[in-house]
Amino acid sequence: MVPTVLPRVASLMAAATLLLGVACQKNAPTPDTGELVSLTALPLVAPAPVGNPGSPAKVALGRALFWDPVLSGGHDVSCATCHHPANGYADGLDLSVGSNGQGLGASRRFRVPNNIAFVKRNSPTVLNAAFNGLLPDGTCQPASAPMFWDSRAQSLESQSLLPIAALEEMRGPQLSEAAALDSVVARLRALPAYAPLFAAAFAGSQPISSANIGKALACFERTLVATDAPYDRYQRGDQSALTAQQVQGLNAFVASGCAKCHSGPMFSDYKAHVLGVADNGKNPTSDAGVNNTYAFRTPSLRNVALTAPYMHSGTIPDLAGVLNFYDPGRGGGGGGNPPPNPHVSAGQRDPLFPGRVTDPQAIIAFLQALSASSYDRSVPASVPSGLAVGGNIQ
Repeated sequence: MVPTVLPRVASLMAAATLLLGVACQKNAPTPDTGELVSLTALPLVAPAPVGNPGSPAKVALGRALFWDPVLSGGHDVSCATCHHPANGYADGLDLSVGSNGQGLGASRRFRVPNNIAFVKRNSPTVLNAAFNGLLPDGTCQPASAPMFWDSRAQSLESQSLLPIAALEEMRGPQLSEAAALDSVVARLRALPAYAPLFAAAFAGSQPISSANIGKALACFERTLVATDAPYDRYQRGDQSALTAQQVQGLNAFVASGCAKCHSGPMFSDYKAHVLGVADNGKNPTSDAGVNNTYAFRTPSLRNVALTAPYMHSGTIPDLAGVLNFYDPGRGGGGGGNPPPNPHVSAGQRDPLFPGRVTDPQAIIAFLQALSASSYDRSVPASVPSGLAVGGNIQ
């Protein structure tokens, strides 16, 4: 696969690299890592793989599928249930409530009687997920972009199909895992309203297929981008976009070592690291992450202020708690945080674990400057199946 290369247009990638200590505030702390850290503005358009170029018809179909609970076993959960614009395209919960749930965001609960568990990990936002894998030089391979906390799926096309077959997420007890996708395809083929949508988006005598469901959802998700955060405007030349405290926080972010892993345009190196974050007690067993190593992929910090609680287990309630976790001398597991994971010793933690945090309030101010204001918040009035838009979210 030839990588899709984003154009390095000067107007989009102004100030493409950020030299440590770039902040011009007189009293800003001077980072001491001696590295060149690239923290560039996002491009305005997300890349698509060669095998699935976007089109208005694919996006329209993907939008309908994203909001339609017909993809779930019990006709009660849609992609939007746990990835809703009202919650920054996440859900505001520590662990998501998928199948057999009722309500939206922090008010979502299981219906009774219930025989379905919580989703195993915290729901990441899909906003800007289309940029996963984006490197500092503007290159990206969307066909192999890492997805989920353990990078078990590559590309939005692959990722979008896995929740349909997952018991706790969308499948529920009504369908078997092996038959889930085929059952959903059969449902869609039986709905007259979907036939013209698929025919407009995909060629062939039988356009309604699981592969095309994944492609349409991916095309829609590539429109869910937010590229106008104050930090992006600052990197594109608007020096007034960040406050003095936020510029100070940028320097403190780098000086504290955060940028060693949270680097590049998406503030992620896309690698798995062992941190020792506490398990969520709602899970019946410990979550050992990638290959049972307790490693999890570095999440993007884009729009991070919109998507509390934090970490793969959702056990840290706010950004102050995250910084306390990284700085044992400042409070460690205190401040409302659970204690560190007993399965991970301090010696097992990744060597890049910061261990100290300078000027946490300024860092929080800087992280808030990574939230964009302009992105698609629209909710369709109806979906082709005629079911409740978004699932049982009322």
